Order: sequence, then C-alpha cells, then structure tokens
Amino acid sequence: MVKTENIEKAYQVAKERYAQLGVDTDAAMEQLKKIKLSMHCWQGDDIHGFLNPEQELTGGIGVSGDYPGIAKTPEQLTADLDKALALIPGKHKVQLHTLYAVTKQKKDFNEVGPEDFEYWVDWAKKQGVGLDMNTTFFSHPNVKHNFTLASPEKEIRDYWIEVGKKSREIANYFGKELGQQAVNNFWIPDGFKDNPIDKQGPRERLIESLDEIFAKKYDEKNTIEAVEGKLFGTGIESYTVGSHLFYNNYAISRGKLWTIDAGHWHPTEDVSDKFSAFMPFGKGLMLHVSRPVRWDSDHVVIMDDALLRITRSLVRDNQLDRTNIGLDFFDATINRIAAWVIGARATQKALLQAMLAPIEQLKQAELNYDFTTRLAVTEELKSYPFGAVWDEFCLQNDVPVGTDWLNDIHQYEKDVLFKRN
Repeated sequence: MVKTENIEKAYQVAKERYAQLGVDTDAAMEQLKKIKLSMHCWQGDDIHGFLNPEQELTGGIGVSGDYPGIAKTPEQLTADLDKALALIPGKHKVQLHTLYAVTKQKKDFNEVGPEDFEYWVDWAKKQGVGLDMNTTFFSHPNVKHNFTLASPEKEIRDYWIEVGKKSREIANYFGKELGQQAVNNFWIPDGFKDNPIDKQGPRERLIESLDEIFAKKYDEKNTIEAVEGKLFGTGIESYTVGSHLFYNNYAISRGKLWTIDAGHWHPTEDVSDKFSAFMPFGKGLMLHVSRPVRWDSDHVVIMDDALLRITRSLVRDNQLDRTNIGLDFFDATINRIAAWVIGARATQKALLQAMLAPIEQLKQAELNYDFTTRLAVTEELKSYPFGAVWDEFCLQNDVPVGTDWLNDIHQYEKDVLFKRN
C-alpha cells in the first residue's frame, strides 16, 4: 500500500518541475477528469453476448485463452464491470452490441429493440455511466458467404438493414434515458477471400443499405452514428467492401463520425496521422483504441509508442472535444477484469502525459523555425516525473495507486470468479 503522504510529497516536487516549463499540473488533471472513455463490454465474456451465446464467432473475430471466471449472465457481466470501473479514475461510458440484449423470450437480431436494453439502462443509471451502441453484423447464420449489408441477395440485405435500424432506436433510447449522447458504431465484415471481378457493385449496395438505415433522423443530442473501416479480415483477405477510404468518404458526405480502430490498419501505418487529415473536413472521430500485434489481434492496450502518438495528436491539435475514445480488445489468457483496468488506465496515462507539456510554447517555437527548442524540450519531457502526477490523479479520484488495484482483482477472483461454474 502506497502511503498517501509520499504520494503528495512526490506530487509537489513534480508540480514544481512542470511549473518551470509553464505547465499547470492541476489544470491537466482537471482536463483528464472530463474525458470519458467508452469501455467495451465484450472483454468480459469473450464476445458471446446473451442472444445466442453458443453461436460460433464469425466475421474474422476470434478470442484465445480460457482464463477462469468468464461472465455468462447479464448479472455477472455488470458485476465485473462494476469492479473494473471502481479501479479506473473518473466516470466513463460502456459500449454494447446488439448481442448483449437481455430479452424475456428468445429474439432474433432484427427483433431486438430498446425494451431489450432496459436492464443495461437501469444499471447505467445506478453506476452514473453512459452507454454507446455497436450494431452486431457477425455471429449469425445470415452472415452469408461473408456478406451482410453488401450482399447480392436482397433478403439478406433487408434483414441486416432492419438490424441497423433497430440499433439506432436503441442508441437513441440510451441518449434520452441517460442524458448523454450515445455513439452508434457500424462495422460490417463483408468481402472476398479471393480476387473478385466486381469491386464496385458491393460498394454501391453498401451505400444504398447504409442510406436506408440512416434515413430516419434522430436528435444528435441523443445519438450519432459512426462508420468503421478495415484493411482486411480473416476470410476477406483480398477485398474489403467497407475499406478505410470508402468510410472516410461516406462519413464526410453523410455527416457521420469516422471510426478509426488502431488495429485495422497496415502495421507500418501510424493511425494518429489520419486525425489531422480528416478533421478539417469531417464531423468528428470515434476511436477504437486497441493494440495490434502482427495486425488486428486486439491485444490489451498498453502505454506503448503507438498509444502515445494517438494521445499526443489528440491533445496537441485540440481534437478531444470532437473525438470519442473507445477501447476495443479481448484477451481470455489473463483476468478479464484486469484487462479492462490495464487498458483504460494506460489510455488515461498516455492522455495525461500528452497534456503535461508546454504545447503552446512548443508550437510558437515551431512557427519561429526554432526546431532546436522543440527537440530539446520534447526529449527532456520524457524523463519528467509524470508518474507522480498520475498517482495524485488516482488519489484524488479515490482509486488505488500503483499496483494496489491488483489486490482487489485477486480478492475478487477468490470470492467471485473462481467460484463460477
């Protein structure tokens, strides 16, 4: 257990060090406190959901590992989320999928509506968190030959169009009930394993399907849509209908958010470079912060160079107000609740470190062609005591400091997780 007086002493030293550079550490912590991460519920149950939990995962999605204690019921999943949220500073949001409807009788995806998410809304109100929505276009028999909204069969397209419309109703319900805008994200797994003859036809069908889904207008105070692309996926290695460029253009032309998943790009690409190129033209961003290892493997987010570049770009270019930061990873080889905590705290740490910099002074130096100062200061900042500021932030938000949170996880394992069948 870290002693409170030691944390506060270390913070005062750090505060003075940063003040010499013109950085207000208290202001940085206040800024960080306002940022709500959107945590993904599917880390807790390996993306099984409650509609058809025995259905095999499709759409290029796979979860490895069999760590004990997986959540199998809505009550277990929300209990695990309660534990994770109690160990992460601040108030946040939780992302759901169509799969996570809690129904009174068996329903198909296209039958699920707002009434089937009352359980989640009641829980969110008690927790004081917001909810975001993702439309499930996978793990269903109607994913036919890897196609949904871009399918050549009208019956298949019509089925998934209805799923998309229902998802928007649900997201609007979240926003109205919780008083927080719900982002409704759309990602589809459509594509070809081998080289297609017709590349334009599927994209024209996708445009038509999306336009029909989005035809009804909802108050953006309650909900807003985001569209997510991908480089390729398992089973669609040669052609992805919803590519990055496709959704970039769709988002700009239709006034939607563009979702950038850190794992959906080529490993040599820096996703943070995309932000400033899109923002002057687009409505805003939805991020799925993930960690690719040899592409889209969705490892637990850590404070690595890629994450630091993402947060620096958002902070330095003043893009936080137009960016929704969501997490998206799944790892069943480790404690699933710990995965949430590690990923969320790493993201918050990276944001804080980005905020603890004399950004305006550095921008002015750059404008004056003083690249020497720019390089010297940014290098020195790497060894500044940002960890002491993070510890103070945790202390102020009544969450464990350092690795103390791991004790809570281990106790929860003994008391709850390891007793699950």
